[in-house]
Amino acid sequence: MLRLYATVAAGGFRRHATYRVATAAGVFTNTVFGFVLSYTYIALWDERPQLGGYSIDDALAYVWIGQALITVCGMMGGGFEDELIERIRTGDIAVDLYRPADLQAWWFSAHAGRSAYQLLGRGVVPMAVGALAFHFTLPSGPGGWIAFLVAVALGSTVGFAIWYLVAMSAFWLLDGQGVVQVAWLGGLFFSGMLLPLNVFPGALGEVARMLPWASLLQVPADVYLGKYVGWELAGAYAFQGCWALVLFGAGRAAQAAATRKVVVQGG
Repeated sequence: MLRLYATVAAGGFRRHATYRVATAAGVFTNTVFGFVLSYTYIALWDERPQLGGYSIDDALAYVWIGQALITVCGMMGGGFEDELIERIRTGDIAVDLYRPADLQAWWFSAHAGRSAYQLLGRGVVPMAVGALAFHFTLPSGPGGWIAFLVAVALGSTVGFAIWYLVAMSAFWLLDGQGVVQVAWLGGLFFSGMLLPLNVFPGALGEVARMLPWASLLQVPADVYLGKYVGWELAGAYAFQGCWALVLFGAGRAAQAAATRKVVVQGG
């Protein structure tokens, strides 16, 4: 069974590797937005040095980490939910349920392959361009990069779990686009994509840092910047891992309920 899921993951990687024009367009878009946000952050940090506990070098690194991970961790969409919602709406999901594989594990495997490709295809180049154009903080050594990649993997897992749960809503709503839009706004705001969550004031900041979207960017960025050491790093991983378990469990419960009583528009 593990070999099956590994094959699905490899297929997800190869599938997205064929979209070379889309990848190039994504790299260009992420790079342009990286420059826009960088100069915005420079102006903001000139007025408020050490805002959120970040130096300007940290803030610029945060910008380019966000552009590298936007599709990897699914801050603005998991890249699969529209397809899954459409399969639910049309009734094609019945074919998926008859496969000798778990539905959630199947889609997670495909997501893992896609995320791996997005990290290499759309993540590395914007980071490299940003590093050439700006002076920003880099991890202190190989250990820092490894710690960061672990946080990215956990963030990508949480991102999948969020969007899978969003897609499951289509079993009852028949059209999940409203939930998709709410989740999109939540990811944009509460992941820290616009501003680091450390900048958010008072109770808003405290709540935002406890929500699952913080696992997508804020936690990986802080790991990259060396804000967590020792047991604090373990705590950051535990935060991401706990949200992954909670959301995976919620997705599995929704899946189990849906397979008992499926209502599909048009069939």
